Formats: sequence, C-alpha cells, structure tokens
Amino acid sequence: MKKINSIILALILISFFAALISGCHQPSPLTGTWSDNDGNKIVFADDGTFNAIIKYKDGTKETYSGMYSVLENVISFSKSDGNANTEWDIRGSLLYLTWTSQGKQIALTLYRTA
Repeated sequence: MKKINSIILALILISFFAALISGCHQPSPLTGTWSDNDGNKIVFADDGTFNAIIKYKDGTKETYSGMYSVLENVISFSKSDGNANTEWDIRGSLLYLTWTSQGKQIALTLYRTA
C-alpha cells in the first residue's frame, strides 16, 4: 500500500511540473536585435516596444520608436509618424520585411545580432 501511495504521489508531482513547464511564456521569435551591414537596425522588446534606425536609399537615416504587435505573419508598427503594417518572415536567422514610413518603403533583410 505504501508503494502505491508513493507511485501516485510521484505521478502527481510529475504532472504538476509538466503543467508548470508547458504553461510558461514563450517569447516571440522577433524579440531581440536585428541589423544589417548598411546600418539598418530594429530592436524588438518583449514588452511590445521597438526602436529602429532605418537608412533609406538616398542616404538619410531616421530613428523610430513605438509599439508593435504581431498577428501571424503581419507586424503592426505604431510610431509617431503613423501606423504601418508589413508582412514578415524568418528563415534561419534572417528576418525579411518591408519598412514603410512617410510614403517611403525599403525592403530589409536583417540578421539576428542579439
């Protein structure tokens, strides 16, 4: 009888820890720093904020910050100059997206750097 009680207690503990581990928050695959060799950089924080430095084809650099949200393969950026939606894709450690701001668009391929 004691052995059965020990087995039942062990199964309960194993079930509890399995539920605890599977219920943990999974961070977004976007969270972290993404950049390229041209000076473009986007930092996605786990709290839904972002900071970005974008270099346009004319050589100008703009700094942006605000909030972002993700729904499937769409990122919605809320920034001071307006909102923008873009599709995104991660292949390996490369992030592909099109940055849109003030009528300008730039296709970005960014590497995970942190």
